Amino acid sequence: MDLRRLHLLVELSRLGSMRAVADTHGLTTSTVSQQVAALAREVGTSLVEPDGRRVRLTPAGRRLADHAVTILAAADAARVDLDPAAEPAGTLRVGGFSTGIRTSLLPVVAELERTHPAVEVLISEYEPAEALALLAEDDLDLALTYDHNLAPVALPPTMSASPLWTAAWSLAVPAAPDLPDASVGFARWADRDWIVNSRNTADEDVLRTLGALAGFTPRVRHRIDSLELVEDLVLAGQGLALLPAASRPRAGVSLLELRDPPVLLTAYAVTRLGRERWSPLRLLLDRLAAQDAGPQDAP
Repeated sequence: MDLRRLHLLVELSRLGSMRAVADTHGLTTSTVSQQVAALAREVGTSLVEPDGRRVRLTPAGRRLADHAVTILAAADAARVDLDPAAEPAGTLRVGGFSTGIRTSLLPVVAELERTHPAVEVLISEYEPAEALALLAEDDLDLALTYDHNLAPVALPPTMSASPLWTAAWSLAVPAAPDLPDASVGFARWADRDWIVNSRNTADEDVLRTLGALAGFTPRVRHRIDSLELVEDLVLAGQGLALLPAASRPRAGVSLLELRDPPVLLTAYAVTRLGRERWSPLRLLLDRLAAQDAGPQDAP
């Protein structure tokens, strides 16, 4: 089977139309159709079938697309790992959330500059969904992402994730002398307004899960990306928010422990399947895994 044709089949499975595949890869729709038809002849079975004015994968086409993910990952690994014992060298494109970069990546980059000057690391800040999309398009070599125990993220089979650290989250409220202790249920806050992240829905998903378990639907009023601005709004009585338990909020903001259930954030280093054996990327992953670090503030 031609690997280029397998790649187009995987893209058709992912994007859903011949035109989208053609536009993404700078081809004509006719070329994509011809290549998929040629692949069908190679395997001896129909891979697509009409679906209105478009086409969709047949059951055999879906199965072959699933196999193709593994086949293409193995081919990628073979290309980039011709000499696994070679001295790591090259440019690594890393994207991720700010705390992951600050806590996990920057200490490693400083070390690599001393020990492996031939390895260059380019850093960009992205929320997890943004970083994973760029990784899928091969515009990043490594994505630093996170999810929560109450809002897990399912990765596609083309990606591999390694956990880095886990941190507890708390409830941020205006400081007051009569604040409840951790044994008071989450339902106490049912009538309050809430502040969530404007660039990622993870904390809102967690909040809505906590509310559902406590029997209410949280009323989200503000969407804010900056930790400092979230604290300003909490302090001004504009709403409550979920913040990392390890953060040190300003005077007038208190963090209450969440116990039943706890809210835990886990950070990950995510790569495309098969790429993790590329020597400079393997070096970076090993250094990240060797750290005993945790977050100091919010993503």
